[in-house]
Amino acid sequence: MSCEGRLPLVNPLQVARKPQWLKVRAPGGENFVRLKGLMRTLNLHTVCEEARCPNIGECFQNLTATFMILGDICTRRCGFCAVTHGRPTGLDQEEPHRVAQAVKVMGLEHAVVTSVNRDDLPDGGSGIFATTIRRIRETSPGCTVEVLIPDFKGNWQALESVLVAKPDILNHNTETVPRLYRQARAGAKYERSLELLERARRFDSSVLTKSGLMLGLGEEREELLATMHDLARVGCDILTLGQYLRPTMHHLPVMRYVHPDEFRELKVTGEAIGFKHVESGPLVRSSYHAGQQARALEDWTPSPSEKFA
Repeated sequence: MSCEGRLPLVNPLQVARKPQWLKVRAPGGENFVRLKGLMRTLNLHTVCEEARCPNIGECFQNLTATFMILGDICTRRCGFCAVTHGRPTGLDQEEPHRVAQAVKVMGLEHAVVTSVNRDDLPDGGSGIFATTIRRIRETSPGCTVEVLIPDFKGNWQALESVLVAKPDILNHNTETVPRLYRQARAGAKYERSLELLERARRFDSSVLTKSGLMLGLGEEREELLATMHDLARVGCDILTLGQYLRPTMHHLPVMRYVHPDEFRELKVTGEAIGFKHVESGPLVRSSYHAGQQARALEDWTPSPSEKFA
């Protein structure tokens, strides 16, 4: 790979067929149908559907979903993402209420809320995030709340408004190694993502921070390990590692399929680096098993030495 960040040539025949470990059952089942119906009734979106997540069948059947707020049109066009991009119109102020209603109806113990990028809004949509957290707390007091937020284009007041609402976990995905940002994350900056996570830890060390990386985009192992060390250095508590899967032929190609054994090895490496928890596997996504992660860490509180000044 060249220093200009160009992706290497790849033989399409080598990655045309998904390996056996990436094959999943077609979605279905009573709970799957029920949850899809509830989302349509409440006029809500899930990133599970919009991003074509391979785990949608398992998660919906287990009454687990990641709510996607701020509409379903993203102002950015990332090379890996299947969410529709374009110019959003308007802002639905009632959306937080409907999300909270869905959380209550589903009886969730852990709710995950994410969004499209809304670079058209002065606060990047942070106000709707904060309101959604508060509405869930009001209607489902026993439910923990995880938010997967965009970078708000470096608007740190927007970040603080989300943190003031006291999510239990604040997630912001780094997605890939810095060299591949130009191809994969249009409009994003690696250093800005690291700064967001570091600022979140400094602002409120009681909030667990989390980030995720996709593998198979063309990253080298040394780059991946360096990125993991960067995330640990800024105080990231939870790391997710999963296989990148190409949503359509218009998106970035898969450069390689990472074997499950390598994912298991990276989990051990990540824990040795210092992450409180590492979820690592071919089908892992940002919110995969998020509830289990939250419960596993619910008794953890940062020691004085781990708190940022």
